[in-house]
Amino acid sequence: MSFLSSLWQFSRPHTIIGTTLSVIALYLIAIATNNIPASTILSDQHLQLIFAAWLACICGNIYIVGLNQLYDIEIDRVNKPHLPLASGEFSVQQGKWIIGITGILAIAIAALAPLIIAPCSPWLLATVVISIILGTAYSAPPIRLKRFSLMAAFCILAVRGFVVNVGLFTYFNQSLTQVLSFPPIVWIITLFILVFTIAIAIFKDVPDMEGDQKFQIQTFTISWGKPAILNVTRWVISIAYLSMMAAGVWLLPAVNTAFLVSFHGVLLGLLWWRSQDVDLADQQAIASFYQFIWKLFFLEYLLFPLACFIPA
Repeated sequence: MSFLSSLWQFSRPHTIIGTTLSVIALYLIAIATNNIPASTILSDQHLQLIFAAWLACICGNIYIVGLNQLYDIEIDRVNKPHLPLASGEFSVQQGKWIIGITGILAIAIAALAPLIIAPCSPWLLATVVISIILGTAYSAPPIRLKRFSLMAAFCILAVRGFVVNVGLFTYFNQSLTQVLSFPPIVWIITLFILVFTIAIAIFKDVPDMEGDQKFQIQTFTISWGKPAILNVTRWVISIAYLSMMAAGVWLLPAVNTAFLVSFHGVLLGLLWWRSQDVDLADQQAIASFYQFIWKLFFLEYLLFPLACFIPA
């Protein structure tokens, strides 16, 4: 139980939740856009499609966040001393084994899925491989793109904002219909997540400012300061919400416009109300607001599929 608890922390739970919700949401959007009967959602073939995607993506997720911890042990002892490698709960060798096993499993599952689940799309393998390549370039020397604020943000945006959404939707859509297509609804959710991920990429280093300064990791927080980062973050999320509300009115006739607009309006108000209480001198308050941003991110993967299924 102690090992499993440490493994859960090693996997960075908020990223696991985000990955799980994205897999489910993109599957449901593929179902909705193709008018596939809801009665088939839990059929054996569909469950196999979802499980293969979820397991491959979760293994890839653990590889990426684990690799980052492996090369950030000294930094995490300042910023995140509770993480298993930084605290000593896991040895470096254990960390390497977990990263190696999950990386191999991610690629193997994604590669075998088209052979085992028929018909099935090769896009799952493309999604996993590209994500792993970018995740490795982000953390591992000699490239280690996280040293450079713009390149670090690019890696996060590329994986969370573009590769996952387009890759997984195409995997599900082609597996279900045998047709390669990119309907407007996919580009809209992808653009929303892309913009939202900018906010996550910008704000993520605010809780880690002390360690980043000590080890000379250049971040937007160090360059701009905490107040500016907070302000930019909430305006970026606000733009994402307002754009989604506008898209619901003018570009997405097939979704429930009232539901989409009203809920995003509520979340926009909640964001500004919550951001007024952030004490930038309190590390706990900063971390709490960062987790709040992730919760808003999670909600999108629940709200958007619901707007597709609720009758307009």
